[in-house]
Amino acid sequence: MTMPHAQRQQMSNSSSITQFLLLAFADTRELQLLHFWLFLGIYLAALLGNGLIITAVACDHRLHTPMYFFLLNLSVLDLGSISITVPKAMANFLWDTRAISYAGCAAQVFLFVFLMSAEYCLLTVMAYDRYVAICKPLHYGTLLGSRACVHMAAAAWGSCFFYAVLHTANTFSLPLCQGNALDQFFCEIPQFLKLSCSDSSLREAGLLVVSACLVLGCFVFIVLSYVQIFRAVLRIPSQQGRHKAFSTCIPHLVVVSLFISTGIFTYLKSPSMSSLSLDLVIAVLYSVVPPAVNPLIYSMRNQELKDAVWKLIRDVFLKQQNTSA
Repeated sequence: MTMPHAQRQQMSNSSSITQFLLLAFADTRELQLLHFWLFLGIYLAALLGNGLIITAVACDHRLHTPMYFFLLNLSVLDLGSISITVPKAMANFLWDTRAISYAGCAAQVFLFVFLMSAEYCLLTVMAYDRYVAICKPLHYGTLLGSRACVHMAAAAWGSCFFYAVLHTANTFSLPLCQGNALDQFFCEIPQFLKLSCSDSSLREAGLLVVSACLVLGCFVFIVLSYVQIFRAVLRIPSQQGRHKAFSTCIPHLVVVSLFISTGIFTYLKSPSMSSLSLDLVIAVLYSVVPPAVNPLIYSMRNQELKDAVWKLIRDVFLKQQNTSA
């Protein structure tokens, strides 16, 4: 049976695409430069905050514990996820262009899905860490030894690698017939689905089931962990003990809430709620803001981490003084 002429033309249009056009934030040069400086400020804040946490945890032996090991992994993921999207957007603002190559777009989709899903899985592991620390403190060293921590982190990274491969392969195997303009400042899967001209409901349903299992499984695990944590904390007799236990959980809970709420709103909102400006704001909220504010959230109520960061800054400052002298 031969393919209809229109469908053959659609397929050839898809195969001939060599680049995509990302969303232009503004038409005027002044606003483009304003967006460049705004994104640059956020990016530098993310680099500084996450870089300080990574260096402090790596260099301070007092922070060589499971909680800080997972926090180091989270900072690496935050640095990676914001570096996938923001530098390209800044280059587009600066050079007044919208183009991104087909290979570059595929790499952006793969790495973004990989790093964001790995971050979600890692936040789930960190909920387990807090559960064991508060509900089973006598077994903490046994259940979360160094080998167990490495295995859990590796499982999060490895499983999400294959999850990203599935999503990327499915997305870039779709025939595109609605042009090559993406209504977003980076290559995002929902924008590709708008360009598709094929009935891919069966493949999308399969991936939706896999995604739902991952998202709901992690979400239920986090909720159940915190139910047990809150029950255990409320049984602590001293107010100081309850405050100390809560202070180690609140940053993680804030980060999880920010991550899940923006992700759910992005991918599960009804089409009637979708608009160009709203999609853009939500994308910035879930892809750009968390990597910049997560270091602040985690260090705000953590005296050990703040002390380690200030010690690192002092050591660097004194070393520079000794070198110049």
